[in-house]
Amino acid sequence: MHLTAVDDIASPVRRSRAERQAIVLDTAERLFSSRSSRSVGMDELVRETGLGKMTVYRLFKSKDDLVGAYLTRKAATVLGLIDADLIRLEDDPRAALLSVVDAVERDVTRSGFRGCPFTNVSSEYDDPQHPARSAAADYKFELHARLERLTDQLVPGAGEDLAAQLHLIIDGMYLSGGLLGPDGPASHGRRLAEKLVEAAVARA
Repeated sequence: MHLTAVDDIASPVRRSRAERQAIVLDTAERLFSSRSSRSVGMDELVRETGLGKMTVYRLFKSKDDLVGAYLTRKAATVLGLIDADLIRLEDDPRAALLSVVDAVERDVTRSGFRGCPFTNVSSEYDDPQHPARSAAADYKFELHARLERLTDQLVPGAGEDLAAQLHLIIDGMYLSGGLLGPDGPASHGRRLAEKLVEAAVARA
């Protein structure tokens, strides 16, 4: 397709860079979550945004950059929701911990759930330095840090093991829920998490 400067000004609406970026990332999220990032080509994505090709590539130099930015924004959204709950329950670390698992359970049981987006997308790329792999790893690290902070409050000096166990339950719920549905093994995740928390408190 032949590109001219008209591509960047074809729309009668003048949008800010942030607005254009949001359009591209919203479109990426819709397409990636319903299929896969690898199956969506940049030409298709550009068409779906309604923006010019030059505009999209000014925002994201490559598809790899776009995929990484999509997961980075997704992580910020998810962690923001988790943090809001943790602030609300800051005086009750047990309830705060289980609220994270409750949020996972709600995600796994929602209509159209296809598994953890961080695992799904990052698994499509072999290079450990790929932006998608880096963004997914950063998210997992941040989630684990929050679990450790809460478990240390709940069982001082013994939180590390409990945080790791709860993280494994969360990952297992996402994997099992995506493959076997919410009524499979994933449906036991919340009860198992509660038992682990109660056992850790009893030993403390």
